[in-house]
Amino acid sequence: MKLSTIEQRLIGCLLEKETTTPDQYPLSVNALTNACNQKSNRDPVLALSEAEVMDGLDQLQSRRLVMCDEALSGRVSKYTHRFCNTEFSSLQLNDQQRAIVCLLLLRGPQTPGELRTRSGRLATFSNVTEVEQALAELQAQELLVKLPREPGKRESRYQHLFGEADVAQAQDSEVPLNEPQELSALLDEINQLKAELQAIKQHLGL
Repeated sequence: MKLSTIEQRLIGCLLEKETTTPDQYPLSVNALTNACNQKSNRDPVLALSEAEVMDGLDQLQSRRLVMCDEALSGRVSKYTHRFCNTEFSSLQLNDQQRAIVCLLLLRGPQTPGELRTRSGRLATFSNVTEVEQALAELQAQELLVKLPREPGKRESRYQHLFGEADVAQAQDSEVPLNEPQELSALLDEINQLKAELQAIKQHLGL
């Protein structure tokens, strides 16, 4: 399931609003546009037009990931997702797993600590260990990947695998991938300086 940036945002918003504001769900195009363009709890912050949102919804409908519900909403078309936990979806997630997927779709890669802090309205995690357990379950289903730990960071971030571009397989090593590259560059620079110093010595007859 490979989703564009707009499709990821739309699915994330539908998942979020279904849980946090069930009385306003399904969502109209206007409500979805506002949800997609929220300045809080979104990364990156987008400025989508209703036309762009409609295009994204059309794509999702063609893939049967979203359904337009006109019967319950009169003249205003409203939309529900078929992304997970429906009779139309093979993807079945518990509340904790669903919350994590929702947050990753809305805010990109995050650490277990960030996910626990931001999940308050979506699911309950007693501690970070519960977050890590849910992440491990999702990773076992190949729905997300553990990214290499960034220099200076205590926790690794996790990224969902619903994007258009595949992410490289998770590196469980605690050593960042760019560290060997940086070391190699430093060694090259040292060797170059040594060569320049030797040339200077030869020039001076030392």
